[in-house]
Amino acid sequence: MTAIYGKTPVRPGLVIFALGMGGFAIGTTEFAVMSLLPYFSAGLGIDEPTAGHVISAYALGVVVGAPILAVLAAKLPRRTLLLGLMTLFAIANVLSALAPSYRWMLAFRFLSGLPHGAYFGVAALVAASLVSPYRRAQAVARVMLGLTIATILGVPLANGMGQVLGWRWGFGVVGLLGALTVLLVWLFAPHDRPQPGASPLRELGALRRRQVWLTLGIGAIGFGGMFAVYTYLANTLMAVTGVSADVVPLVLCVFGIGMTIGNLVGAWAADRALMPAAAGILLWSAAALALFPFMVGNVWTVTLAVFLIGGGGGLGTVLQTRLMDVAEDAQTLAAALNHSAFNLANALGPWLGGMAISAGYGWASTGWVGSGLAFGGFVLWLVSVAEERLRRPAMAPASHN
Repeated sequence: MTAIYGKTPVRPGLVIFALGMGGFAIGTTEFAVMSLLPYFSAGLGIDEPTAGHVISAYALGVVVGAPILAVLAAKLPRRTLLLGLMTLFAIANVLSALAPSYRWMLAFRFLSGLPHGAYFGVAALVAASLVSPYRRAQAVARVMLGLTIATILGVPLANGMGQVLGWRWGFGVVGLLGALTVLLVWLFAPHDRPQPGASPLRELGALRRRQVWLTLGIGAIGFGGMFAVYTYLANTLMAVTGVSADVVPLVLCVFGIGMTIGNLVGAWAADRALMPAAAGILLWSAAALALFPFMVGNVWTVTLAVFLIGGGGGLGTVLQTRLMDVAEDAQTLAAALNHSAFNLANALGPWLGGMAISAGYGWASTGWVGSGLAFGGFVLWLVSVAEERLRRPAMAPASHN
């Protein structure tokens, strides 16, 4: 299929593939660093708890970088912005591979996180612009497919290279993936012009819209449930289920498969009924997470539970599409903030899950914590729907003038 973008013929499939490659690179570095932690902590001469700050530095970079870069780059064409963001990402990961000390590693991981949210936000907007309004969510899902496939293929690749060739190669290969993305985007992404009237001030207007904040809140809380379990999954499998260490990657792979399927199915549902799809995923997650404590005793049942929990990963695509509807003319900032919200979820879920474990409730208690967070996201969904319905009667008379 060939579309016309301005006066330039564009092949949406190739564009989305290029954008998805960036998602694959970002997903690989985001998840693989956790599995490389024992190796780079030894290589840099620090203990593992201290090395964990490197993961936090990346997440902080995502939270900070998404809104700042989206606002500062408001007047840039989206193609130019994508190339710049992915170039920064590639360079920062190569620098991470060359980091001479712990402090430099912290700085380079923070730098690596800065483009994350803005890249996904802008990539989602570009993908959605290439298809009909009734296929937006599926286009966004195909970009996000790169991230979910990274949990299946990219993470084992980076981890394997890190074990065989040294931990620095685990980061170096991500830098190469980032460079490949720059080439693909340069070759296939449409040449566009800055959005009419675009400005930092207009982008900041998204922060005045209640529905934007409610949508971000649904992600920050509702998605935290999945991270509450995923963060401690390896420990739970070995300590409670009693599996050997070599089984853990296989179960994590099943999680990635569930996430990939959930992303595609959730997008298909969202293109037909957006907000009901969001509610369905949140309730699915709450139920799957609540089942987790009852299924950890057996490797087969816990693997099924992990697959079901991974299915809740489709929430990201649905909320990304929702933000396109509620952000009005401040699309870039709202789209980027979606990934700041998910990184807040990545902090909130493990923090609350860790509190439950430290309080003596056991590794499996993360399922209950996660279920509560997913249901909390559903409560915010109810608030969002109610607020939108209350606004409609007030807006209706104006539409007849």
